[in-house]
This record gives sequence, C-alpha cells and structure tokens, in this order.
Amino acid sequence: MKKVYICFAAGCLGALANSLVIWSAGDFGLTHRLGVSIAPALTPAWLYPRLVWGGLWGLLFMLPFMDTRTLLKGSLLSLLPTAAQLFYFFPVKLHKGMGGIDLGLLTPAVVLFANWIWGVVTAYAIRYAR
Repeated sequence: MKKVYICFAAGCLGALANSLVIWSAGDFGLTHRLGVSIAPALTPAWLYPRLVWGGLWGLLFMLPFMDTRTLLKGSLLSLLPTAAQLFYFFPVKLHKGMGGIDLGLLTPAVVLFANWIWGVVTAYAIRYAR
C-alpha cells in the first residue's frame, strides 16, 4: 500500500510542476508567441482536477519496468497522458480538434513537453521517496 501512496503523491507533485509550467508559459506569453491558445488562470478550480489526475496517472509508475532508468521511465510513461489528452480529451470532451489543433498548430508539442515535465518529476520523486 505504501507504493500506491508514494506513486499517487509523486504524480500529484508532477502535476503541480506540469501545471506551473503551463501557467507560467501562458502568463509570460510564451504560448501566445507559439500561436497556442493555452493560458490558464492559476485558480483552485483549474489546479485541483489536474493534481488528482496527475496522482491517478502516477499509479502507472507501479508497473515493474525500467526501475533503474528513472529519466527514461518518466519520459515513456508521460506519453500515455499525452496521448489521452491529444486524442481523447481535446477532440471528444473539449471539441478542440484532434491533437488540440484548434488551439494552435504547436499544441501537441506544448502538451508533449508539459507532460514530459510531469513524467520526469514524478519518476524522480518516486526514486527519492524510496
């Protein structure tokens, strides 16, 4: 059970890092300069579900592979929430086109980078928690 708690908490920490990166990029105008319409306000209503989802996605780190290759494991596992966001949440739930293209052509790259941050922070948090 301890491993579940560690993975969930690490996923939440990764989601916090991911959220702060996305918020900062929007707040400083970086996403606007890239032609991507992602500039969220840093509010509890925006942050809370992201932290919960990050924790749930963090449970993927319980899978027993590449435990000694922290960066690679985090990078590979970050592709799963990226795929979910680009191919399910954006087109089906938010009606923003496949890959979020309605938000800008570089949206997939922004999502890939932000979720990579989540994966790496989560992987290293788990590594240091053990």
